[in-house]
Amino acid sequence: MKPVADDPIADPVSNVPIVNIANILTVFRIVLVPVFLAALFAGDGHESGWRIAAWAVFAIAAITDRYDGRIARNRGLITDFGKMADPIADKALIGSALIGLSLLGDLSWWITAVIIAREVGVTLLRFWVIRHGVIPASRGGKLKTLLQVIAIGLYILPLPGAVHWVAVAVMVTAIVATIVTGLDYVWRALQLRSAGRRA
Repeated sequence: MKPVADDPIADPVSNVPIVNIANILTVFRIVLVPVFLAALFAGDGHESGWRIAAWAVFAIAAITDRYDGRIARNRGLITDFGKMADPIADKALIGSALIGLSLLGDLSWWITAVIIAREVGVTLLRFWVIRHGVIPASRGGKLKTLLQVIAIGLYILPLPGAVHWVAVAVMVTAIVATIVTGLDYVWRALQLRSAGRRA
């Protein structure tokens, strides 16, 4: 028997209030993006005090990314709004940081282009295979995000020249993870679509 749309058992997400701690954290992360950019570009964009402030805002936003999804799952607070807003918040934070650093001349534009192109490509792939199923996030994808956050955080900080090479090394690792996981996502999307057609 087909479940009724307003059946709380058949559609538990519909009974979860939109205003909950998980969604509040997600919206808070979105709100922090312009605050982060304001701090990043304050002064001449290279004043140590403002760069540390920008790093602090970025770190707080990254921490909310780690916990909003976990809270939603553990407390049964998953909503359609959260499913849509969470990836938007993630991409807004990472994308704005990359573009901001490139505009300031601290990060090569090709790095920003590779990472953003990967994220846009994966989003388009999700829409391409959505009627055949959803590809779950892989450990590689989570590692990729962690490496990107660490690398961007290091680039934001006013590090001395010698220590700056640590940021470069982490960013190179993040780029490799970005490309590898992107190719893996393409492969899994093709498999899912092929299986859906056969079914």
